[in-house]
Amino acid sequence: MTFFQELRRRNVFRVGIAYVLAAWVLLQGVDFVLDLIEAPGWILRVFALAAAVGLPVVLIFSWVFEMTPEGLKRESQIDRSRSITPVTGRKLDRVIIVFLALAVAVLLTDRLVNHTGEHTVESSQAVQEGPGGELPASQAALRSVAVLPFAALSSGPDDEYFADGLTEEILNSLAQLPELLVTARTSAFHFKGQDLPVQQIAATLGVAHIVEGSVRRAGERLRVTAQLIRAADGFHLWSENYDSSEEDAIAVQEEIAEKIALALDVVLDDAKREAMGRAGLRDVEAFVELQKGLEWYERAHGDADQLGALRQANRHLEAVIARVPDYPSAYELHSDLYIHLLLNQATGQALDAPGLEEVAGAPERIAADLQAAAAHARTPQERNGTDFDLAYLSSDWRGMPARIERFAAEQGCSGPTWVPNIAVSFGYAAQLNGRFTEYRNCDPLRTTAWMNEARSLMWSGDPDGALAIARQGMEVAPGDWLVMQLANALMAKGEFETAEHEISIGFQDRFNMLTWRMMAAAARGDREAAAARFAEYVADPGAGPFTTVSYHAWTGNIEEANRLAAAMDAHPFAGPALSTVLIWCACGAPWDLAATPNFAKLVDDAGFSWPPPSPIRFPLKTW
Repeated sequence: MTFFQELRRRNVFRVGIAYVLAAWVLLQGVDFVLDLIEAPGWILRVFALAAAVGLPVVLIFSWVFEMTPEGLKRESQIDRSRSITPVTGRKLDRVIIVFLALAVAVLLTDRLVNHTGEHTVESSQAVQEGPGGELPASQAALRSVAVLPFAALSSGPDDEYFADGLTEEILNSLAQLPELLVTARTSAFHFKGQDLPVQQIAATLGVAHIVEGSVRRAGERLRVTAQLIRAADGFHLWSENYDSSEEDAIAVQEEIAEKIALALDVVLDDAKREAMGRAGLRDVEAFVELQKGLEWYERAHGDADQLGALRQANRHLEAVIARVPDYPSAYELHSDLYIHLLLNQATGQALDAPGLEEVAGAPERIAADLQAAAAHARTPQERNGTDFDLAYLSSDWRGMPARIERFAAEQGCSGPTWVPNIAVSFGYAAQLNGRFTEYRNCDPLRTTAWMNEARSLMWSGDPDGALAIARQGMEVAPGDWLVMQLANALMAKGEFETAEHEISIGFQDRFNMLTWRMMAAAARGDREAAAARFAEYVADPGAGPFTTVSYHAWTGNIEEANRLAAAMDAHPFAGPALSTVLIWCACGAPWDLAATPNFAKLVDDAGFSWPPPSPIRFPLKTW
């Protein structure tokens, strides 16, 4: 008998197969339990090593020993004529079948739970909106998609930031593809932690597809599940789960983005893959720090301690820059603290103790940040937007009309942050209406996206359109910014009672309510009511020259308006400060241009016309 035949006779092969199957099923169970208790990754590796070491031990044991009716005996002690190895072999066959069935069940369960099927590539069909909440074809383009925040299924200190960072990396990669309309982060992250039907989310965001997923971290191990869902019928166009180490997180993110693009019929060439790769941070620690910075940044723009929150944001943004010095968004966000310091100082608002020290170097910090952002811009459009902001904030307004027109001609969801503050009030509103609509479609749950569109429509002479957009925006993204535009549009139409009603019920912030009540009284020509409301306004701790200039313009006090504007004009940040007063006054020329020679030079450098249009008529204002 040959050695191979002897191995078969002694059931060594059967024992080996049974052992491998049993060990694999056991390891799957151990993996599941370790995930639940968030155990470190090395524990599973110890189990796997023990299983591997056990295999040769079991094979040797099955060669040396044999099962008999009396129990285990050494094979050399057994009379082969009385051997029961054929019976033992049949029993082992049944054991193998049982464990094989268990292995198949485990694989199928994992496949179903994680929606891991074939990578089906299908073209989705646009659906008209109906009683069932189907998607409007005008907005839910065939290749429109929102990437929802991936759920963090583990509870480590940074696991939620990690999941958010991975989500944003995927979103940013997809946003580089011109064939896709990708919902911006603010709107997509609005649904974080909300258990809503996919179709409802898609209808709210105006997209045809939703990407959702989950992330589980256990020590160095990482499990990511992702799926692309067609919102019209809930069909999974693509899904997959990835088991890897944290070191492979970037590769996983890139593969997910590419698979989603392919499932949406986007043809990827080397140039598109390169653009997708450049879009993100490609650094796990950096994108965790970025999420922490964004959390503070968003808090700063709804927080009473704005400067304090921006300082916290900058600590994390500086960590991002230290790890990924060519990431432009980090520099843009970092500059915001210094912009607010200068705006506050120029408009007469008190600075806190750290601010008094920081403001001295603020112009240089803004310039350094925005120059770095422009230098590292990933696309020409990003570079143009940063160049615009830098020119506006550094009071270099020469060639500004060309910059505005270039922005108006561009397409996409990125652009200058500060373009509304200067372009809308200096006669470019009608040219920009389409761009602001595009912005709103990209980020439909951002209140300021609706605000900018409504304000642009009002300044271009369409208060009815502004009112419609403001009301529509209030249904999906309510906030004080939109109440302001709603009230302004009503005042522009002469509907003062309705405006007063909206002001009284709409504002969350008392200071904003006081300001717009004062504005409404002046717009209807009631000097006495405006004065009474101004007295109430100046008693508020937040009162300052910023709104006071507008009040004196609204009520026809040119001397006081000129005096306050001249004080702002003496500040190095006069251009951004006074142009901000101009657009919020909505009253044409709030002061004599001769009273602000520095601002007058900027207007002349840009070639802008003066006075600007007045979208709201203030009868007490006589110039």
